[in-house]
Amino acid sequence: MAGTELLTTDEMRRADAAAIAAGMPGLDLMRRAGAAVAARARAMTGSGPILVLCGPGNNGGDGFVAARLLAEAGIAVEVALLGDREALRGDAAAAAAEWTGPVSEAAGAEPAGFSLVIDALFGAGLSRPLDGAAAALVARVNGSGVPVLAVDVPSGLDGDTGAPRGPVVNATATVTFVRKKPGHLLLPGRRLCGPVTVAEIGIPAAVLAEIGAEAHANGPDLWGAAFPRLTEESHKYTRGHAVVLSGPAHRTGAARLAARGALRIGAGLVTLLSPTPALPENAAQLTAIMLRPCDSADDLDDTLTDERLNAIVAGPGLGSGAPTRDLVRVATEAGRALVLDADALTSFAGKADDLVEMIASGDTRAVATPHDGEFARLFKGVAAVPAEGSRLDRALAAAAFLDAVVVLKGADTVIAAPDGRAAINANGTPWLGTAGSGDVLCGFIGGLLAQGMPPFEAAAAAVWLHAEAGRRHGPGLISEDLPEQMPAVLGALLERLGVV
Repeated sequence: MAGTELLTTDEMRRADAAAIAAGMPGLDLMRRAGAAVAARARAMTGSGPILVLCGPGNNGGDGFVAARLLAEAGIAVEVALLGDREALRGDAAAAAAEWTGPVSEAAGAEPAGFSLVIDALFGAGLSRPLDGAAAALVARVNGSGVPVLAVDVPSGLDGDTGAPRGPVVNATATVTFVRKKPGHLLLPGRRLCGPVTVAEIGIPAAVLAEIGAEAHANGPDLWGAAFPRLTEESHKYTRGHAVVLSGPAHRTGAARLAARGALRIGAGLVTLLSPTPALPENAAQLTAIMLRPCDSADDLDDTLTDERLNAIVAGPGLGSGAPTRDLVRVATEAGRALVLDADALTSFAGKADDLVEMIASGDTRAVATPHDGEFARLFKGVAAVPAEGSRLDRALAAAAFLDAVVVLKGADTVIAAPDGRAAINANGTPWLGTAGSGDVLCGFIGGLLAQGMPPFEAAAAAVWLHAEAGRRHGPGLISEDLPEQMPAVLGALLERLGVV
């Protein structure tokens, strides 16, 4: 998990302070940060000229260092400062003093005609919207058509939420330090940052460990150690048995997609539990997936007396209302790993407290996978879960409220656990925006749960693998393609993990 941490602005301030307290001069940190900016700028442009826009704080100090190093390398540089040079304090003032060239007023700077603009105006901790001369300058930068390299985050962007605070620089690329911030991955911040380079500036790993960041960038480095491995003794019964609840006749496709996903991601056995009238249409399209009748909550209760059925997927195409709530009640009381999606969540709109009680009743390892609409319906009126604000904060609040892992699906999917851990996914693709894609995802989660992967890690891994499958297929993707991409995606993953 080392290296996956996402540092909030407060955590980054604490890391800086701890490193300085341990004997690392703040000016040395700034010099290293500025050097990283200069190196990235040289990779983005040739001989210049480069306009460096410096702000009144430490972000501006990084800009002064970068300007000095670029000029020393023979690149034409102009520096413009937003504010008074005499008002600079601390390390920023020291860095500015090392710049011996002229400094103009940023309020009058014109980016047009430069080969690159370095945005060192304001960092991730900006606490208010840009206005006045700063807002006008941002407008000129964005309207100039000149590539922009942002320092830390584009000026005007909230580093914690990825949301603009009023006017915001639209960067071509960004250099940040030590670790990315949530705002680099959450939309629209991800789009406004462009590709983000993370520069190490000398903050010790022990400092980061002490900070104890709970948010992470999703990927194999986060959950790879928990990913299922096969041994010579492995067989279908050791790889878990997932069950998927089918909807009524003529609404069965979503459940079959989930079941296929569970099987393809490695569950040893998968059974589709189908209402009797829907058995013929399900049987006509199933081979390796087994099929059993299930017409009521009582039937499900009888089926789950088989302890080998260790993971349940409920929701895709299941239908909304009291019968689905009864099925969820039985599933939670059984105490198995459980994925709740689609109709299994919508059925509890206005009844979220009932779902909380059910999850608690069986000590269930549950994963809920709402998209934004399902999230809003489920948690409407729930004071503990904010309706607006950062997707990360909302997902964490929902996970704590449900005592379940929550996968808040979207272009910037957030996976949140009740214990405060979270992951933000960044490898998604628009090709996943097709009917049934989410059904396959919940099947992937169920298949990993069946193999014994813990809920948070299973959900995070499934989200990442789902996106990789979508990216690998590309244009023309339909949901049936996603499970069929899994052999190649899993092969690449296991090679990366050193398993094959």
